Amino acid sequence: MVELHQNMDKVEDMDVNMYIVSNDQPEQQLELYNGLEEKMGHSLPFVSDPNMELIERTDMKNGDTAYRGYALMDTKGNIVFNTVNDHWGEEIDKTAKEIKEEYDKLSN
Repeated sequence: MVELHQNMDKVEDMDVNMYIVSNDQPEQQLELYNGLEEKMGHSLPFVSDPNMELIERTDMKNGDTAYRGYALMDTKGNIVFNTVNDHWGEEIDKTAKEIKEEYDKLSN
């Protein structure tokens, strides 16, 4: 998450709402949010999905946990793209490029 927050400029030109989704409880997410705010000066909003409904819709459910990755949802709530990738943050240039390519497909 730190890598994404350090590199927000790589995805800022897209007209999208970005969220961090996890099955953590809101209290745990608030700790992470506050930590990112303190360290980075900002944080993306967190969405608590303890029943893993959204996580399952994005095909990122891994038993009782969630895979790390990213997804793109259209304005109607359809998942149009998803990638499971434990190293998306370390590969932020590749990640940003892939997200932009998928976003551009939606925009055309």
